[in-house]
Amino acid sequence: MSAWIKTLVIITGVLGSGLILTASCGAETLKFSHITSIYDHQESSAAQESTTAQESTALRQPEGIACDDRSLVVVADTGNGRILRYRFQDKTISDDLPAIQLPELTLPTRVQLNSRGEIFVLDRKTRRIVRLTAEGAFHSYLEPAGLPSSTVVPRSFFIDRNDLIYVLDIFSERVLVLSPEGQYRAQKKFPKDGGFFSDLTVDYKETHFLIDSVNATVYTAGKDAAAFLPLTQNLKEYMRFPTAITTDNRGRIYLVDRNGGRIIILGSDGSLLERLSAKGWKEGLLNYPSQLCINSRGEIFIADTNNNRIQVFAVKE
Repeated sequence: MSAWIKTLVIITGVLGSGLILTASCGAETLKFSHITSIYDHQESSAAQESTTAQESTALRQPEGIACDDRSLVVVADTGNGRILRYRFQDKTISDDLPAIQLPELTLPTRVQLNSRGEIFVLDRKTRRIVRLTAEGAFHSYLEPAGLPSSTVVPRSFFIDRNDLIYVLDIFSERVLVLSPEGQYRAQKKFPKDGGFFSDLTVDYKETHFLIDSVNATVYTAGKDAAAFLPLTQNLKEYMRFPTAITTDNRGRIYLVDRNGGRIIILGSDGSLLERLSAKGWKEGLLNYPSQLCINSRGEIFIADTNNNRIQVFAVKE
């Protein structure tokens, strides 16, 4: 075991009704508290009058989640083939917005929001990215234009604060950079020595990050860099199969370890800071999580897929 990981301390306890996790590495200490979990979506009071309607509101294998810095939380309720919208304010969830179920969406997985509140959804069955209006109506399919090679098979995608769209294209082994309307801007090829790349993100400095699930390695590239370079060593000692990546407004990197049922947090330099949660079904634990998002208030929303729920945590410095 490397020397720096020996400084990691994780204390798990219960304070009030929430799980408390405190983690420290060197001078940095973070405290994570479990706020709540979301298991269903109530359309209206009338919808609860029958048992069938009540059962239909339960989340089923949710894989995608996106959030903005106001209150909106969007969920890809994958098993039910629908998109759900919630509002999260003052640690309280409201689900008064109607569910979105469209013929253009068959198996929604990853979701992202742009600055206008439009919802972009990756449909795993059709392998297309669907663009919805802020109200939830079908707008269009994302059809990249002007590509140097036309075949695109998206595994994931990300939308940055300037509404640029980054597509993880596993067919042509590249990251595409597109304008907000889908016009080709640039591309970066995958590292040649990588295993399987599952997800990407772009931080506030416009630095690109890739996660190699097989080798548990993070790669990075500057905005104008021609190639990705490894940011970390192989991290298999600390995670089993990371499949999603995002960053917070402090530059920390969050990895979703799907098979390990936990969240791995790295510093901006790739050093391991802490690990959040563990595999299980109790509140605060995770079972094959898929995607997470973090808002500017430090609230973390995790698609806890095999537990059929969304979990919400708060992080405090």
